[in-house]
Amino acid sequence: MNLRDVCPDKLLTAKESVQKIKNGSRVFIGTGCGEPQRLIKAMVEDLSIQDIVIYQMLSSTLSKYVNDENFLSRFSIKLFFISVLMRQAAFEGKIDYIPVYLSQIPEIFENHEIGLDIALIQVSPPDDHGYCSLGISVDITLSGMKNADIVIAQVNPEMPKTWGDGMVHLDEIDYLVEHKEAILESLPEMKNQKVVERIGHYVNRLVDDGATLQIGFGHLPDAVVPYLSDKKNLGIHTQVITDGLLPLLKKKVITNKKKSYLQDRVVASLCMGSKKLYDYVDNNPIFYFKSSEFVNDPNVIAKNDNLISISSALEVDLTGQVCTDSKGYLFYSGIGDQVDFIRGSAMSKGGFSIIIIPSTAQNGKISRIVPHLSEGAGVATTRGDIDIIVTEYGIAEMRRKSIYQRVMELARIAHPEFRKELIEQAKKRHYIFPDQLPPTTQDLLFLDQYHHSLKLSNGKNVDFRPLLPSDEFESRHFYYSLQDDSIYYRFFNKRKVFSRDMLQKQWAQVDYRRNMTIIGLMQLGKRKQIVAIGSYAKADTNCAEVAFLVKEELHGMGIGSYLLEILETIAKENNYKQFSATVLAENRKMLNVFQKRYPSAKFLRSGSGEVEVEMPFI
Repeated sequence: MNLRDVCPDKLLTAKESVQKIKNGSRVFIGTGCGEPQRLIKAMVEDLSIQDIVIYQMLSSTLSKYVNDENFLSRFSIKLFFISVLMRQAAFEGKIDYIPVYLSQIPEIFENHEIGLDIALIQVSPPDDHGYCSLGISVDITLSGMKNADIVIAQVNPEMPKTWGDGMVHLDEIDYLVEHKEAILESLPEMKNQKVVERIGHYVNRLVDDGATLQIGFGHLPDAVVPYLSDKKNLGIHTQVITDGLLPLLKKKVITNKKKSYLQDRVVASLCMGSKKLYDYVDNNPIFYFKSSEFVNDPNVIAKNDNLISISSALEVDLTGQVCTDSKGYLFYSGIGDQVDFIRGSAMSKGGFSIIIIPSTAQNGKISRIVPHLSEGAGVATTRGDIDIIVTEYGIAEMRRKSIYQRVMELARIAHPEFRKELIEQAKKRHYIFPDQLPPTTQDLLFLDQYHHSLKLSNGKNVDFRPLLPSDEFESRHFYYSLQDDSIYYRFFNKRKVFSRDMLQKQWAQVDYRRNMTIIGLMQLGKRKQIVAIGSYAKADTNCAEVAFLVKEELHGMGIGSYLLEILETIAKENNYKQFSATVLAENRKMLNVFQKRYPSAKFLRSGSGEVEVEMPFI
């Protein structure tokens, strides 16, 4: 469509268009990589334009001018999210930050809590029916445009056309400026690849086939996504599409076939990445771009079953408070979409949220898991909203946990150099008991090879993994749930009390090599409960003493035999040649398990009613 034939009266040069901006105007600018660069440049270069308030999310082009005193005397910048390029200006107080949830910004425009005189946007050329596309920037741009008195659009043939709600008719635009230029790109920064790889490994463990994902702002979530390449039929409902998703889209890892809401579509609000990504999105009906008040609405998010939110943070305190938008008193990014998606995922059937964060900052000098947030740091996500936190040292399950349990979970996934100090600081704050033992300073990544799963005859699964310090309370519940006979067979006495001291020593004595404890867990609602515990402990150089317990209602389902097999595999790796056990002669079930696993085992009965069992490995 030739604009000169259709609406010649609307067609202006960039210089002419910005003369429509009166002094004192409130100007909205389209978001991020979709911003109209030529219009911004023309506005700044017109020195007659004075006393302008600019509203934008993820500003880029303005960063070229923000250090110019003349610019700052003419323009006041208010950002809903601070981009990397504007971060230093924020630190120096040259721009203003509006902390608000992305889902609420369109309503703020509509209700005129923030009035807009001018909207500067960028669109694709119109189709034969006069419809342009907002392309990769629908988010809050659609609302900003609809609620401004005057809309000026840069018509750029490089802007991708996207499906969804970003179609804008020429009748909705007051002035048009034809100008072709490359769309801004947002390329990932280089990260510590080892940290990214390890965090990606743990995130992979948490994401099941068929899940629907949200990927938060930031380079770390984007860098972690490719580590989900072995998954099947993932779906996407997210604020921003980035290059990290591109390999999964091309490999058909992301199919959206299992989504319960808007099936077969990648639902998003904006796109920020490379030209390669923009070309893939262009006129591709798999992508469905909606405005932020829809995409980020927790009630809409919750319509997606098994919605997993993946976002990042600057620091996390031992109680689970998360800071994302400031470093102390210095505003660093923004609230963005994190809280919206965390709350939406919590309401989703089978959904949950993951906060990913490197364990340290400043080249390992400081811990990102802290006793308390830095002075001035803002709490973006409250301790009541948090589900799971992942560092390169493991997974901390926080949902519905007590402060004591949270401390133990987070100390375990902190950098080994900071774990002891975190425990000491927690004691000073009375978060944990004064006699609490600190977690091991070992790097426990190797324990992941000891994760197993067994499907029972009743269709339920039992997951097996090594015992961790944070299992102390759950193991207590396990022991107290057992019948007296089971306790007697295991401990050779009618033990009635399982003290904190005993349970602490149980995990503290596990070095995961010479001594090992494996627990079996079954899902109970949104919680996993321990249903079996098996251990071996060093007896001598070549022999380890073994014992295990299984909940009575699960006897005869092969759990004990499976536990024994796992423990033997680990024992062999640690150069043991055999197991030994002391069993009450009346405990026929235990003896049968040993006999079945070790046909050549020796059973030596003592006069006290006990049987000494020697079980050489094959």
